[in-house]
Amino acid sequence: MAAIAIRRRWNGREHGSQREWSRKLVHIGSGAVVLIAWAFAIDRRIAIPAAATITLLAALNHRLRVLPAVEDVGRSSYGTVAYGASITLLLWQFWPSQPATVTAGVLVMALGDGLAGLLGPLWPSPSWQVLGQRRSLLGTSTMACASLMVLSILSLAGGGPAWPQLLLITAAATLLEQLAVAGIDNLTVPLGVAWLWQQSTGLS
Repeated sequence: MAAIAIRRRWNGREHGSQREWSRKLVHIGSGAVVLIAWAFAIDRRIAIPAAATITLLAALNHRLRVLPAVEDVGRSSYGTVAYGASITLLLWQFWPSQPATVTAGVLVMALGDGLAGLLGPLWPSPSWQVLGQRRSLLGTSTMACASLMVLSILSLAGGGPAWPQLLLITAAATLLEQLAVAGIDNLTVPLGVAWLWQQSTGLS
């Protein structure tokens, strides 16, 4: 509902960057679902079908535009579908034995990429193109800082990787986020972060 309200507020062409806000609000809010599932120890028999169903609905919405607040950003992107698919894959691979691994992958994407997409367009900063996608110094810095913050908190809370590994994972997430053609970063960032987190903690 909040996403729809934001889209209605900035529905004009002159607010093109703000129209991304509704999509990013959904993006960030989706990350909280994993924290809730962890806190309440949701069974994988519930978590995985729920994530898969949401991904399917996102794919249908991408096609039919039932909820344009999620998709109407003036460019072709499968990011919402890829995001749901990445969460589903992480739950299938690591849930519930490694909730921190799943949370690391999802929250880096939710907060890191989400905040980068919100703050990057707001203030002018040096920018560049990566395969036709604009990237800015402010947005990239936000992605790195938010990712490091998320990973550090998770590490302190659950005995995660040491600082050198956290910096490596942050750097990898930031680099993967640069490659965002058609929203593919919504798949590569969560999966890449989760895999590096698992390798750094020695879990299997």
